[in-house]
Order: sequence, then structure tokens, then C-alpha cells
Amino acid sequence: MAVDNQPSIRALLRGLDLLRFVNSQGSAKPAEIAAAIGVPRPTVYRLLHTLEEAGYILMSASDARVRVSPRASGLGDNYAAHSHICRVAAPGLAEFTDVHSWPLDLSVYRDLHMVIEETTHWRSPFSIDRNMAGLSLPILRSSAGRAFLAFLEDKERSIILDLLRNKNDPEDERFLLESWIASRLDQYRKQGYATRSPRTFRPDTSSLAVPIICEDRVLGCLSIIWIASAFSMTEAITRYTGSMKDLAHQIAAQMAQSASVRQADKKI
Repeated sequence: MAVDNQPSIRALLRGLDLLRFVNSQGSAKPAEIAAAIGVPRPTVYRLLHTLEEAGYILMSASDARVRVSPRASGLGDNYAAHSHICRVAAPGLAEFTDVHSWPLDLSVYRDLHMVIEETTHWRSPFSIDRNMAGLSLPILRSSAGRAFLAFLEDKERSIILDLLRNKNDPEDERFLLESWIASRLDQYRKQGYATRSPRTFRPDTSSLAVPIICEDRVLGCLSIIWIASAFSMTEAITRYTGSMKDLAHQIAAQMAQSASVRQADKKI
């Protein structure tokens, strides 16, 4: 039997066509997808259901549009971007820990979590866990996740919050209240950093995080975690937020510069 006659292969190819189209448009409605890839609308809905369950697309409850998820982006350029930001950030993270002793993490958004991509826990005498690289942090209960959400565009943030509500995780419930979201995220935006207390996640530790923003996009977050009994949140904010914000701006500037260079190379 020819490969292209096998139903499973045809479904896979249609799914890839769907992802390619949505990625090229930024977002699309099911009817637009059906017309673009030449597939009946019921088939498109079945493909969307499968891809959503697998975590490759995001379906907005507010505008009925489909977007590719960070997981799907991770199959291509987004993975390269994450690797690049790690290379750019690593020297600055190391210098921060050499100066301040405490470990610093760089995390990026993936599948409703913040994933630690680069860390200096191995370098710090005060590390609480030297195996932090690759660790997934709950987005609503980590300082990095809160900083990421606070500085996202409204539409992207709404999609993520809708997905979190659909998960029905009891530990997230109080952080999904509109009153908490409106007051806390606004506060984090105004002050330029987000915090997390010991009662929320990882008992006996506290953390704070700042976003890395390049051309209005949140590329990731820098976060510091410490044993809560060592010093107060107020002391941590006074000691570290200035250096963390400076480093975040430095990383963003380098990322913007390298993006400009790559764009110029494409034109040659």
C-alpha cells in the first residue's frame, strides 16, 4: 500500500499543514484553516482537538482563534532562540553569582510552566538544589512565572490563564481569582519585579524575578531563590533587584543586536 494512502500518515500530514498555516498567520479561526489547507471543517476540529490535547496549539476561549503553543515553537526557531539566550545570558549570570554569592536562574515559558534553561546553582555556595537546570516551575506559584505573566500582552496572558483554569489545579485556584490577578500583576508591572513567599511554593524559601523584555516581547525571566530565614524579602529587593534589572536589560540589548545582525545577514 502506498504511504500516502495510509489514514494515519494522511492525518499526520494534515496536522503538520495545519500547524504550518497557523504559525504563518500568528492565529486563525477553524474556518480559515479549513479553507487554507483544503480539509473539511469537521476534520479540522478533530485535528485541533488532538493537537490541543498534545499541547501543540492554544485555543482561545475569548476570540475562538487558534495559536501555536510554545511546545510547537520549540520544534524549530524557538528552540534555537532558547539556546541563544542561554549563551548570551550565561556570562552575566555567572558574574552575578560571583558578586552576590546567591544562585541566579534564567527561565523561559513552556507548556504552562517556566522551565529553568540556565542556572548558576552549581556555582553558588548557597544553592538549595544543584540540579535546577531543566526544572519546571508552576507559572502562578513562582516569581518567574508571575513576572512573565505580568509583562505579557493582554491577549496572550488571557489565553494562558484560560488554559490554567481548564486544568483545575487546586493549588492554582486562589491565584486565578480576578481580584488577585488584577491587583498583583498590576503591582508587579509597576515595580518591575515579582515575588514569591515560602507559603506559596518550595517551603522555607523565597524568590524574586525580573523579566527580560526585548522589543516588547518577554523572552524569559531572571530569578533568585534563597533560604527565607537568611534575610527578608525587603532586604532581597534592596540588595538584588537593581543588579537583576541591569542584567535583564543587558541580555535584552544583546538579543536585539544579534537579531539585527541575523536580519542583515539574510539581506546580503
